Amino acid sequence: MDKQLVWKDEFNIGIDAIDKEHQRLFSIINRLFVLRHEEQKSGKACEEGIRYFYEHAIRHFTDEENYMELIGYKNLKIHKRIHKDFRDRTLPVLEGELKRSNYSPEAVDHFLAVCAGWLIGHTMTEDRAIAGKDVSRWEELLPAQELESMKNVIMDCVHQMFDLKARVISETYDGEKFGNGIYYRMVYGREQDRKKWEIIMVFEEKILVNTIGKLMGVRSKKLDVMLINATRYSAGQFIWHVMSHFPSVEAYEVQEENLLTYEQFQQIFEKEKPQVSLLFGTDQGYFSYCIIAPHLLETGIGTPLAVQNEMAETRNYFHMRKESGKPKILLVDDSITIREGIRRLLVGDYEVSAVQSGVAAIRAITLDKPDLVLLDYDMPVCDGRHVLEMLRSEKEFADVAVIFLTSRDDPESVKKVLSLKPEGYMMKYLKPAEIRQRVDTFFKKKKAEQTGRS
Repeated sequence: MDKQLVWKDEFNIGIDAIDKEHQRLFSIINRLFVLRHEEQKSGKACEEGIRYFYEHAIRHFTDEENYMELIGYKNLKIHKRIHKDFRDRTLPVLEGELKRSNYSPEAVDHFLAVCAGWLIGHTMTEDRAIAGKDVSRWEELLPAQELESMKNVIMDCVHQMFDLKARVISETYDGEKFGNGIYYRMVYGREQDRKKWEIIMVFEEKILVNTIGKLMGVRSKKLDVMLINATRYSAGQFIWHVMSHFPSVEAYEVQEENLLTYEQFQQIFEKEKPQVSLLFGTDQGYFSYCIIAPHLLETGIGTPLAVQNEMAETRNYFHMRKESGKPKILLVDDSITIREGIRRLLVGDYEVSAVQSGVAAIRAITLDKPDLVLLDYDMPVCDGRHVLEMLRSEKEFADVAVIFLTSRDDPESVKKVLSLKPEGYMMKYLKPAEIRQRVDTFFKKKKAEQTGRS
C-alpha cells in the first residue's frame, strides 16, 4: 500500500475547529486507503467508511458555512457554491458508481482519488482565504497590473499548496512542449451571454509526482490513473482560486472540462492566441497557466469530462499519453500552412511539435530537447541562422540535428545555408512524399550510425 494523504502543518489555517475537521477528513481518507488494500476487509468496511466520510464531509460543509456567515466572510457565496457542487453533483455520482459496481476496487480508487484531490486543493486555496491568508480580489486594475497580480496569485498558490517556489520563465508562452505533460482544460461561462473563459494548465509529469503524489504518499515516481484524477480536482480548485480574483466571477459556472493531448493543445494555440500565457519554473519541473477569454473556441476539443465518465476517460487518457518512443521533431516556421502541412505528414510515425518563431524555437528546445529540428531559414526578428548559431554555442544543444527549410534554391542562398553546417536542407516546395522520404532517411541513417557505434 503506497498511498496515504500526508497532513502538513501548512494545511492549518489557524482556526482550531476547522483545522480539526480537515485533519479528521484526511484521517478518514487514509483509513479507506488502508481498507482498500486489505482485500479481506475491503467490501463492507469500505462501504461503511465511505458512508462515514460522506456524512462527515456534508456536516463539515454546513458547520464551515455557518462559521463564515458568523464572521461576515465576504466570499461566502463563492465558498457555498464550491461546497454545493461537490456535495450535490460529485459525491452523489461517485456514490452511485460505488453501489452499481458493488464497491469494486476500481470504483473505490476513483472515489479516493477524487476526494483526496478535492481536499488538497480546497484546503490549500479557498479554506485558507477564510483566515485571511489570501490576496485581495482585483478591482479596476489596468491590464499590466492585473497580469502582475495574477502571477503573484499563482506563485503564492503554488507555494501554499505544494511548498514550491515558482518563478516566471515567460509571459509569452507559445505552447512549447516541456517533457511528458498533462494538459488540463476548464471552460467557465454564464447564462446571460456568450462570454466564456477557457483556462488551460499544463503540468510536467514530474511536478505532479513530486507534489500531489507526495501529498498522497505515493512512493512510485510514475504517474498513474489515480494520481491524474487527484490532480484534476486539485487543479480545478487552483484554477477557481485564481479566477475568483476577477470581478463578477460569481456569475460564471463550469461548463466543460477536458484532458487534452499535446496535439489538441497545439491546435488551440494555432487557432487563437491566449490573452494570458504564463510559463513557470520550479525546482520540481515546469507548469503553465493560459487563458483564452472572453469567448470559447469552437467545441469539440477533447472529450468533455463529467463525474459519470471521468474514470474511463482518465484511464484512456493515461494509456494514450504514455511515452510513445517515437523520434521527436520540432518544426519551426512562421507560416501556419507550412507547419500544419508538414505536421500532418509526419505525425503518424514521429512525435511532432511546432512553433512559429526563432525565439519560440530556442525556448522549445530548452524545455524538451528534440531529435531533429526542421528549421525555417527565413523568419523575421530571429531567423534560422540565429537559431542555429545559438544552439551551436551551447554545449548541451550543440549536437541537436537541424535541417533547414528554405524556399530559395539559388547558389548564393544555398551557400549561406550550408556554411552553417546543418544536417542538410529541404526545399519547401518539395512534394509531400519527398519531404517524408528525406526525414525517414535522416532517422534511418542516424539509427545505423548508433548501431555501428554500439
